[in-house]
Amino acid sequence: MESKVNETRPELSIPSFPLGSKLIPLIGLGTAEFPFGASNDTLKHTIIEAIRLGYRHFDTAAIYQTEQPLGEAVADALRLGLIESRDELFITSKLWCSDAHRDRVVPALQKTLENLKLEYLDLFLFHWPLSLKPGTYEFPFKEEDIFPTDLNSVWEGMEECQTLGLTKSIGVSNLSCKKLQTILSTAKIPPAVNQVEMNPMWQQKKLRDFCKDKGILVQAYSPLGGRGTVWGSDRLVDSNVLKEIAQAKGKSPAQVCLRWIHEQGVCIIVKSFNKERMKQNLKIFDWELSDDDLHKISQLPQSKGYAAEHFLSDNGPYRSVQEFWDGEI
Repeated sequence: MESKVNETRPELSIPSFPLGSKLIPLIGLGTAEFPFGASNDTLKHTIIEAIRLGYRHFDTAAIYQTEQPLGEAVADALRLGLIESRDELFITSKLWCSDAHRDRVVPALQKTLENLKLEYLDLFLFHWPLSLKPGTYEFPFKEEDIFPTDLNSVWEGMEECQTLGLTKSIGVSNLSCKKLQTILSTAKIPPAVNQVEMNPMWQQKKLRDFCKDKGILVQAYSPLGGRGTVWGSDRLVDSNVLKEIAQAKGKSPAQVCLRWIHEQGVCIIVKSFNKERMKQNLKIFDWELSDDDLHKISQLPQSKGYAAEHFLSDNGPYRSVQEFWDGEI
């Protein structure tokens, strides 16, 4: 059933999905901006504005350097009465690779909570399937800082975070079907989420089908093709197919992209700090794409935006893009 836009309480228009003991709003605001930390002076105000507009789901990560301004915005929103309780928000953060070691996972989450000034996360994600030299927090990182990676022992640390009540749910990011299967083979608590790059020009059907079969919610980052990132492009919003669909619907190509992702049963992480675009990104829940629209979108050329070239090394564990993604791109 589709939501009707509620102009007075826009947050009520956003569909949600049960994730553990909480509902996850199916659209969230991402806070990554490269170079990391570049927008921190204005980010707190952007997040407060997003809460006013109806956003209740926010996505950060240790490496983004945005945990602290997000935490300050949450405190201000409570003080201003924009929300009555922290429980109204869904907050995600991520474990950086230098903490992807069994004994460093819990302390890393404790540090994240300290940055956010929160008692718990709603979702904690294992950011990339790679371990780096402990104590290094930089991206791009040095090739000599790459360590052997033990996905299963890192996942044990993630499970401990949930058992301790530091996070409501745990998940992964940037994992292929094969790597997900590796974690599932020993997991006591399976990943609740896999956050990956996904949009109409990188549709990820095989991965989505695998996750659906395993009960894992897919989250899409770079839903508009990573515009504004080092590797992103405007190929989606410049697509004639998407422009034609948008024009016929009285929508923007960006809204068509987001609506398509929503119709695939996927949670969307948008990232715009522009008030008008933040508002437009929420206006995707009270209309539908036709079967003809969906067919046209299914025929779009496919290519991954960010292939994780920075994560490769001649010394391993990943020597090629195909090895990193297990031949799934």
